[in-house]
Amino acid sequence: MDPLVPLLKTEHLTMRFGGVVANDDVSFTLGEMELRCLIGPNGAGKSTFFKMLTGQLIPTSGTIAFRGKPVTGLQSHQIARLGIGIKTQVPNVFNGLSVRENIWLSARRKTTPKFTGPLVDEILEKIRLTHLAGATVGQLSHGQRQWVEIGTVLAGDPELILLDEPAAGMTDEETHRTAEIIREINKTRAIVVVEHDMAFIKMIARTVTVFHQGRIMMEDGIDAVLADRRVRDVYLGKKVAA
Repeated sequence: MDPLVPLLKTEHLTMRFGGVVANDDVSFTLGEMELRCLIGPNGAGKSTFFKMLTGQLIPTSGTIAFRGKPVTGLQSHQIARLGIGIKTQVPNVFNGLSVRENIWLSARRKTTPKFTGPLVDEILEKIRLTHLAGATVGQLSHGQRQWVEIGTVLAGDPELILLDEPAAGMTDEETHRTAEIIREINKTRAIVVVEHDMAFIKMIARTVTVFHQGRIMMEDGIDAVLADRRVRDVYLGKKVAA
């Protein structure tokens, strides 16, 4: 692990769909163990950026490197094997299985039977669901199902986790617990969070990257971002000066 090489780096990343430019010349750097939040209005290009990072979309131009190694154009399963995990907006879990079984299935892909059980127990503790280990996932609340998916992502032992709107649709209590879970996970892994809920962002954010019209408009600490007139204008739908 070279401390001078960023964990994740994109250079001049661009994605076009016909005449529509979804991402335009995006250069982004993420350090080891960093927690970064991506914000911006709908259509700003955040989800497209995520999809390029995970191989769901191949950029029109530009490059992506993970630990200094080029990953541009690799398929999703190849990128996952390198250590990038993603939790999408809609939970991707097996509703008919228990919480433990969902996480066990993910953990079993990376560990031997001897170590799978202890790993599952550790993850259940981390996502605060030990007491519901035997519960059927389909009977859980929306927030609890989101935590199960975070657990399945953790079971793959990624070095970088991408979370797409992890607090969407949650109650206030679930939102606060999700923030606690993310902060706990960040002690051992880098995380990038896309989120619209500014109250949630304030619970977890250190550095915030603001997307607008497919480009990075600014990047700074949470207080500076919230105080910036351009950011306020973007969220209020006003015209942004160049």
